[in-house]
Amino acid sequence: MEQAAVIAPQRAWGKGRLVAKPFAGRTRLAELYQEGCAKIRLPESFDGTMEAVLINSSGGLTGGDRMDWSFASGEGTQLTLTTQACEKIYKASADTAGVATRIEVGPGASVNWLPQETILFERASLSRRLEVDIADGGQFLAVEAVLLGRTAMGEAMETGLFQDCWRIRKSGALIHAENMRLSGDVGALTQGAAVLGGKVAFATIFYTGPDCEALVAGLRRLLGNASGGVSQYQVAGEDKLVARLAAKDGFALRKILIPLISHLRKGAPVPKVWTL
Repeated sequence: MEQAAVIAPQRAWGKGRLVAKPFAGRTRLAELYQEGCAKIRLPESFDGTMEAVLINSSGGLTGGDRMDWSFASGEGTQLTLTTQACEKIYKASADTAGVATRIEVGPGASVNWLPQETILFERASLSRRLEVDIADGGQFLAVEAVLLGRTAMGEAMETGLFQDCWRIRKSGALIHAENMRLSGDVGALTQGAAVLGGKVAFATIFYTGPDCEALVAGLRRLLGNASGGVSQYQVAGEDKLVARLAAKDGFALRKILIPLISHLRKGAPVPKVWTL
């Protein structure tokens, strides 16, 4: 009797790339590439900047899925990168979902990396990496927020894997590196006071630019009594700000995040897709 053929599970795969260039005082599109479930949309802008909305048309990620994003901003351009919705990481029966993002910030350019929250469901497995290279005079803002389940739906991530790796370089020097890993009994691990103290929503904000010192006091004032803190550092002669936040749920986290992001963007609001 012949054995039935083994059919491999279908996996989501996507690759997207965008390059922005300066033209007549505005930020214009120089290159756009999209493949698989990775889509990029460019809402019309009237202020000379560019906003790109990233879409995973598969609707979420699970074990074995792969997403690869690449962005480059030309000299003096202004580019904001966000996502259409929260990225949902579902239960993995096998393997780990992988997301890789690479960003190049040109001389005197300004790039905002502002994806909406990543939601990790029970038994989710995700490994992602963010690599950024910033030229001299460039500014870069990054926000990554994570929800361990959706409390409003009675969901929680009790077990699984989440690992996150950041490497940010400016003028060729490494100015920020961090590795995060939550694995195994995530529910018990995050109860620790040195981890999340039982909270299920958290975020990291990173900023580097010439005005770091001037922004610190305003960030701390906006943070108030919320769980988190703001630090300013100088590495290899370059200034940076790092803020860590934690909240009881995603709604509470957004209430903290939005004014902080607006402050770092010199009063500009978060992308419109955040509020739809």
